[in-house]
Amino acid sequence: MDLNASVETLKGVGPKTAEILKKAGIRTVRDFFYNLPRDYENFQAATSISELRPGKVVVKGKIENLTSRRAKKRNLSIIEGLVRDETGAVKVVWFNQSYRLRQFAPDKEYLFSGTFEFKNGRFQLTSPSSALYTDVDLRSGLAPIYVAHGGLKSNDFRRFLNSARDKFAEIPDLLPTVKSGVRREALFYAHFPNSEKSIAGAREYLAYEELFELILAAKLNRRENEKLRATPVKFDAGKIRDFVAKLPFKLTNAQRRAAWEIFQDMEKNTPMNRLLQGDVGSGKTMVAALAAYEAFLSGGQVAILAPTAILASQHYEGIGPLLGGFGVKTALLTGATKKKPELKKMIASGEVNVVVGTHALLTDNTEFSNLTLVVIDEQHRFGVEQRQKLTLKSPKDKAPHLLAMTATPIPRSLQLTIFGDLDVSILDELPKGRQPIETKILPEIELSEKLYPEILKTVKAGQQVYWICKAIEDGAGGDNSGTNKADITSVKARTKRLQELFPKLKIELLHGKMKPLEKDEVMGRFSEGKIDILVSTTVVEVGVDVPNATLMIIENAEGYGLAQLHQLRGRVGRGSVKSDCFLLTSGDATPSRRLKELEKSSDGFHLAEVDLKMRGPGEIYGALQHGALDLRIASLSDTKLIQKAQKDAENFLKLGPGMLQYKELMDGISKYQQITTLN
Repeated sequence: MDLNASVETLKGVGPKTAEILKKAGIRTVRDFFYNLPRDYENFQAATSISELRPGKVVVKGKIENLTSRRAKKRNLSIIEGLVRDETGAVKVVWFNQSYRLRQFAPDKEYLFSGTFEFKNGRFQLTSPSSALYTDVDLRSGLAPIYVAHGGLKSNDFRRFLNSARDKFAEIPDLLPTVKSGVRREALFYAHFPNSEKSIAGAREYLAYEELFELILAAKLNRRENEKLRATPVKFDAGKIRDFVAKLPFKLTNAQRRAAWEIFQDMEKNTPMNRLLQGDVGSGKTMVAALAAYEAFLSGGQVAILAPTAILASQHYEGIGPLLGGFGVKTALLTGATKKKPELKKMIASGEVNVVVGTHALLTDNTEFSNLTLVVIDEQHRFGVEQRQKLTLKSPKDKAPHLLAMTATPIPRSLQLTIFGDLDVSILDELPKGRQPIETKILPEIELSEKLYPEILKTVKAGQQVYWICKAIEDGAGGDNSGTNKADITSVKARTKRLQELFPKLKIELLHGKMKPLEKDEVMGRFSEGKIDILVSTTVVEVGVDVPNATLMIIENAEGYGLAQLHQLRGRVGRGSVKSDCFLLTSGDATPSRRLKELEKSSDGFHLAEVDLKMRGPGEIYGALQHGALDLRIASLSDTKLIQKAQKDAENFLKLGPGMLQYKELMDGISKYQQITTLN
C-alpha cells in the first residue's frame, strides 16, 4: 500500500470530503489511518426500553419522528425524537446538534448511550452518543469516538474506516525493532477494538512508535552535530583559577561541576551542544561568564542572546564588570542601543570580545570576527531559525560552541526525547545565604485581613513587593482555566486600588505594551529601591534581579501554568532575607492540585515532573519550535517505554547507511529533526 497516496484514493472519500479532511490535516492514506479515536464508547449490555432506570444507560433501537425547534429563552436548537425497540419507546433529546436530523436511516438499528433522566415532566434520554449497530463489535460493545472536523462527525469517520477495513492488511511495517505485522494490527485494533485489552496493546505500540521516531531524530541530530567542526578552546587552568579566586562569592559545587563539563566540551574540535538547566537563582549566568572568559583567552568572540532587553541588560551589568577586570571588552546590543553602526563595526573587527544582546544580534548586518561561543538564555523563547541565524555567524568552515540555558527545569524524560541531541548540565544547588520562599494560597476575600498588613510590614522593613496581574485592562485576560474575564483585576485597576489604600507608598505599574525604554526605566527605579510595590503582568517573569524584593503576590493564580508560577515566585528570594509568595484565588473553589504542589514544594525539578504529568510537554516545550510536537498517544512521562525506545533506537543507529532502506521511517523523523535541533 502507498501510504503517501491521496486520501481520495480511499473508497467513499470524494473530492468534497477530501477537501474537508485536508483542512483537518488528513491529506494522505497514512494521515487517515493515524487519525486515532479520542475515546471509546462502551455500548455493551444494552437495556430494553421497558426496563430502563435513571442513570447512564445503553439502548438499542430504531429512531423515529425526529424534529427540530428553537428554545424560546436560550439561543439553542433542540432536536427531539423517539427511540423504539420491541418493548416500547423513549424520548431522545439533543441540543445544538442539527446534524442528527440527517444522521439516522429509519430502517436501521442504532445503539444509544446517554443519561436517562426525569426532565420537564417526563423521562428522556439526554444527549446520547450513538453508533450504527452493525459498526460495533458485539463481543466488546466498543465503538471509537473521533474528533469532528468541519461537517464530518464521529459517525462519518467510522463509516469511512469501515469502507477501508480490508485495507489494514496491506499496511506495511515501519519499525525494524518489532516483529512483522505489529503496526497493522495496532492500527486495526485502535479503530476496531474487540476488547479493552486490544485498545491498550494498540496504544502501547503506537506510543512506542512515536517515541522511537522522536528519540531517533534527536540521536541523528547529535550524529550530524558531531560531523561539524569547531575551534577547540584550550583549557587555561591557571587563569581560570585566578578568575574564580577573585570572584566576590564562592561558586557552588554544582557550578564548578557544570563549568568543568563545559570546558571539556569546548576543548573538542566538534561543537559543544550543551543545555545548562538550573532553578531560578542557581547561578547559570556565572557559569556562562566562566565559559565566555575561557573563549576570550583563546582569542574567540562570544555572543550571549537574551529574550528581552531587561534580561540582556542584567547579564551585561552582571558579567561586564567581572570580565572587564580581566581585560575582556563587553558590549550591550539591543534595539535601544545608541550608535549601533559604530558598535557593529567594533564587533565585526573583533574589538569587542563579548556581546550581550537581544534579537538585534540576529540581524544580517551584525557580523563577528571570530565567533567561538554562543550562549542562548531562556532558549525555549527562540525558534529554530532564530537560533540557527546566530550559529551561522561563525567563521564559514567552523561552527560555534553552543550553550543553551533555561530556568525551567527539564524533566528526565524530555532530556531523553526532545532534548536528546544535547548534553545536559544541572545546577541543583542554590548559592549559600539564600533563604527559602514560603508559599501560601490565599482566597481573595482575605486580602484586607491577611495580605494588606503583610505588605505594610514588608515596606516598613525597607523591602519591596511584586504584585502580578493577568491583564493590562479590565475586561481582558479570561482563559481556559475557568477564570472569567469579570473576575480578573487588571494591572491598571489594581494599581489604582493600591494607591487609594496606601497613599504614602510608591506604587508603579509595568506591562508588555509599554515601550522598551519605559519598561527599562520602571525596572531601573524598582531595582534602585525607588518603588515600594511594582504591579506588573508576567513581563517580569524573566527580569532583573532585585534582592530587596521579598514579597510576591500572584493574582488569579489558577490561570497560570505550574512552571510559570514557579518562575514568577523566583523573582523574590534573591537575597539573604526570608521571602514570601501569596497565590491569590478568586471565588470559593478548592485550590487546584497545581497550586497545592507549588505551596508545598520549591524544587523546580519536582514541579517540572508534576507539570509534565498534568499538562503534557506543552508547558515546558511550549511553542519552542512552532508547536510542531504533536504526539498523538505517547506520554513523555512514560519513562519505561522511553527507555525501551531509546535502547532500540541506539541499536538501530548501528545500521549506519543501512537505515536508509527504511524510507517511510526516515521521511517520518525528518520533521522531528527540524523541531529538536539546536545547532
